[in-house]
Amino acid sequence: MSFFGKLKERLFRSSSKLDEGLDAIISDGGEEEPVTPEPSAPEPEPIPQPAPEPAPEPEPVPEPEPLPEPGPEPLPEPEPEPTPIPQPEPAAPPAPPPVEIPQPPVEIPPAPMPELPPQPAESPVSPPLEMPFVRDPVEPQRPPETGKGPGLLGRLLGRGEAKTVTRRVLDDDMLESLEELLITADMGVDTALRVTANMAEGRFGKKLSAQEIKRLLADEITRIMEPVAKPLPIYPKTPQVVLVVGVNGSGKTTTIGKLASQFRAAGKKVVIAAGDTFRAAAVEQLQVWGDRAGVPVMTAPEGSDPASLAFDAMTRAEAEGADLLMIDTAGRLQNRADLMEELAKIVRVIRKKDPTAPHNTLLVLDATTGQNALNQVAVFQKLADVSGLVMTKLDGTAKGGVLVALADKFGLPIHAIGVGEQIDDLAPFDPEDFAAALTGLDA
Repeated sequence: MSFFGKLKERLFRSSSKLDEGLDAIISDGGEEEPVTPEPSAPEPEPIPQPAPEPAPEPEPVPEPEPLPEPGPEPLPEPEPEPTPIPQPEPAAPPAPPPVEIPQPPVEIPPAPMPELPPQPAESPVSPPLEMPFVRDPVEPQRPPETGKGPGLLGRLLGRGEAKTVTRRVLDDDMLESLEELLITADMGVDTALRVTANMAEGRFGKKLSAQEIKRLLADEITRIMEPVAKPLPIYPKTPQVVLVVGVNGSGKTTTIGKLASQFRAAGKKVVIAAGDTFRAAAVEQLQVWGDRAGVPVMTAPEGSDPASLAFDAMTRAEAEGADLLMIDTAGRLQNRADLMEELAKIVRVIRKKDPTAPHNTLLVLDATTGQNALNQVAVFQKLADVSGLVMTKLDGTAKGGVLVALADKFGLPIHAIGVGEQIDDLAPFDPEDFAAALTGLDA
């Protein structure tokens, strides 16, 4: 199953689904209208078939051009009259003097005609040349019909079924219902008001269907989230230090394992530091993920100073030529000042080794926390200089709208979202896919 399929399937396990709420808003106060084809995509009409034409006669084979008919043969030029050929006198006894008797003219055959090059014998009627590669004409086959309408049975059965769609006028009451729905979807008051105002711009007083409302909402969510959809940047500086922070149970450890697996698959050498030295079995859990990803994990005794472990991990990563060093930290609530100060200490110690570190500070957020995620971002950004967000557990009872509120309020890059516990259930954030899954549209 594609990641979008998982996202769409698992994002709406909550009992309060945004797409069902939109359908309910349109149904309440809407009117059924016959479906009219949209001008941009008219329904295909049956293509009229032309009457069968008689089979075309075969094209006559061009006969060879006849030689020009010879005109009357020119008469041979008159020959000079032949000189009478003297006849030898017969050796006979002397006879009386000869009497001249007129001799008939000697017929001389006409001079032979100059020989012409041999010409093909012409028969009285030249039959058409036989060309074996020219076949009898076959009736041309018609291309397959496109947009073919239903068959006879389908037309008879569907003759009485008129397709209708429910539309409702976009008025103040409908806008108020949309605002309430978006607020219950964890989008927040300010973001919900801004989104509905943009949806109503130029459409107030017009009738809209549920599908049109979903499309408008998805487009507005995509517009808000496109500027923050950015992958985790990779810098030429090595080792690149990635500090992962978040509250208890937000999914930091699993996120580190999934990211390490993806970076290793991309050809990067990764080292993980298990900086959560307080939670029982936290180190063992990270080692399991390290084994899955094929990445070494640095550990320290339970209860030891996590800042010291981070310093040692940077030294080892430099010695081994690692491309990335991912440091896990213990979960801490944003309202615990002592624990937040400990996180600030880790950052100070890292910067003693490299003044530019940490190069990335990822805040992992649990989608089920709802609007509380806004407070977490505000506090962690102040103490740890958060550079990007990862949202997990969208497969739980989360409504997903809090991600829109975070993008609208803070504008921090959203690097990835997670929808499960498998190693491939973390993917780069795609605003169009997320908006389509959130509103119930197809990708």
